[in-house]
Amino acid sequence: MSKSSDLFKEAKRLLPGGVSSPVRAFKAVGGEPFFVERASGSRLYDVDGRTYIDYVCGWGPLILGHAHPGVVAALQDAVSRGTCYGTPIEQEVVLARMISEAIPSVQKIRFVTSGTEANMSALRLARAYTRREKIIKFEGCYHGHADMLLVAAGSGALTLGIPDSPGVPVGAAGTTLVTPYNDLERVADLFDANPGAIAAVILEPVAGNMGVVLPVAGFLEGLRGLCSQNGALLIFDEVITGFRVTYGGAQNIYDVTPDLTCLGKIIGGGLPVGAYGGSAEVMSLIAPEGPVYQAGTLAGNPLSMTAGIETLKALKEPGFYDALEAKADTLASGIAQAAGQAGVPISQNRMGSMLTTFFTDQPVTNYAAVKTSDTRRYAAFFHAMLKRGVYFAPSQFEAAFVSQAHTREDLALTNEAARKAFLGIRGQS
Repeated sequence: MSKSSDLFKEAKRLLPGGVSSPVRAFKAVGGEPFFVERASGSRLYDVDGRTYIDYVCGWGPLILGHAHPGVVAALQDAVSRGTCYGTPIEQEVVLARMISEAIPSVQKIRFVTSGTEANMSALRLARAYTRREKIIKFEGCYHGHADMLLVAAGSGALTLGIPDSPGVPVGAAGTTLVTPYNDLERVADLFDANPGAIAAVILEPVAGNMGVVLPVAGFLEGLRGLCSQNGALLIFDEVITGFRVTYGGAQNIYDVTPDLTCLGKIIGGGLPVGAYGGSAEVMSLIAPEGPVYQAGTLAGNPLSMTAGIETLKALKEPGFYDALEAKADTLASGIAQAAGQAGVPISQNRMGSMLTTFFTDQPVTNYAAVKTSDTRRYAAFFHAMLKRGVYFAPSQFEAAFVSQAHTREDLALTNEAARKAFLGIRGQS
């Protein structure tokens, strides 16, 4: 028995499923998770002495890699001065200014402690601002585990959402409309069927929670137009894409301005964080400036703010995103070449330094296409890579992330491991 196995056995006695977040349990790929002892740069080191090249990167926030020296030094200084004050701090103002300068649509911002909290709060604000109740979300776009967002599509795009988890009241999900990603016509149909009733449309401008799925040409622009025409707010969930795909986020690439933006992950440098922001007019409704209540004991925590500031400083270095783009391209090209040589059908989507290799021969533009993936073959690939010291997400429906810390050697080792892994699984399905 390994130390990880012993720990997992004990964890299952104390924690539901042995984990603090479901995907970590490896249920989608089989087997048991390894327990990490420490991390540095591009590497994870487990409690049994094994080393892994890490492409999960804390599920996205570690764009600089693990234990970045500048972030660590700033945190060491910050923690020596206290970890929680319960008062305003200068770091909140500094990070808010940096975000606002990077994302022009964010004139005012409220810090929270998770992406779930950011999205939940943004939707409450949108409903208050529009005085409407219904929202539109897209199949495969995950915005956290708030009741109203844990819904699946009904019998058709015009059907009200039904709860996708036990414990979610039907009423909580009943005002959520679900429709396929990248289908603008279906969104227009929802507006026509619910005149004057839709408060907001929320989506990941580049989906990352069903794997990476890019918006087709005109989709984001079309949503902006439909929302404006119908008096609804457009909310971009950039918890993953914010400062990942470029400095600022996907809205800077696609030149589409949302009414509200939700952020997380990178803006906390690997510490718990979330944020939502938009125009001064809309954000003025948030308490204590306005009547929409939202509060948090650890919001604007000095450690999260410090890590975020140091991370964003590093991202502003000239050529940072060009170098990251080149690394991600090397990784994606190597995986694609390895799959091709082994005759294993895949479909790859990449935006900047986030990518997904779907085990399907179909182009992936929505959740229906995502679901054609061969998850058993992905599981075999995952374990073949893990055996060779490369850690990808333990689920087909997640993104891989490249960090500044990944080296040419890391990428070469990964692509060689992929070559061997694909050859080993080509007969499996």
